[in-house]
Amino acid sequence: MAEWPGGARGALCLSFDNLGEAAAIELGALAADDPSIGAHPTVTQTLPSLLELLGERGLAATFFVEGLNADLYPQALKEIAACGHEVAYHAWRHEQWGDLSAEQQAENLSRGRVAFRRLGGSPDDGTGIEIRGLRPPGGQLGVGGLDVLHEADLRYASPAGEGAGVEDGIALLPFQWRHVDATCVLPPLAPVREGMTGSAAPVDPNTFLAYLGGEIERLGREGGFMAIVLHLSLLEWLGDERL
Repeated sequence: MAEWPGGARGALCLSFDNLGEAAAIELGALAADDPSIGAHPTVTQTLPSLLELLGERGLAATFFVEGLNADLYPQALKEIAACGHEVAYHAWRHEQWGDLSAEQQAENLSRGRVAFRRLGGSPDDGTGIEIRGLRPPGGQLGVGGLDVLHEADLRYASPAGEGAGVEDGIALLPFQWRHVDATCVLPPLAPVREGMTGSAAPVDPNTFLAYLGGEIERLGREGGFMAIVLHLSLLEWLGDERL
C-alpha cells in the first residue's frame, strides 16, 4: 500500500486533460495549417474561467497538456503554472502513447520537454516549465513502459489502472475510466458505464457528479488513490454549478 505524506490514508488528484487543437489535429479533424488555429475556446474562454474558479477555492490541480501548446499557447501554459498548478505532459499532439515504439516515445517526450523549458527563455536557462509527470493518451504506457520515463528523469506516470505505488523509481498514480468525464458520452466506453450505472446508455452530468461523490466518500473511508479526470472541452457539458 502506498504511503502518503502526513500519514494520510489516501490522496485525491484533480486533473484536467487536453488543451487547444492538438487532439483534433492528431485525429485529422483539423488541418495543421487551419487558419482558426491559435484561438481555441478551451484556451481563450474555458481556461481563464477555470483558473479563476480554482483560485477562489484555493484548489491546486494538474493540467495534462499536449506539447504542441507550448508553441501555440505559451502564455496560457505560463498562466497555469503561475497560478500554482502543475503542467504535465500528454504527448506532443495527443498521440496514442501505447502505439508508439520506445524510440518514438523518447523522441516525443524530448521534444515536449525542450518546448516547455523554452517557455522561460532558452531551453537551458532554467526558468521554463519542467515536466515531471506523464498521462499517456489512451491510458497505456506501451512497449516503452517506464524505461523511457526513467531515462527522461520523470517522477511519475498516470496511466489507466488501479493501485498507486512506485516501480523502478517512478511513482504510478493511475486513473480509472469510471472517474473520467468522457466515459459518460463516448460509445467505446459503454462497458465502463454499465459497471457504473448498470446501463450502457450515456450518463448525464448529475448522475456523474453523484457517482464521483460516492467514490470520494469511499476514498475517505478506505484510503488509496483516486484521480478525477475532466476535459476542458467537456466543462460546458458538466456545467459551472456542478464543476
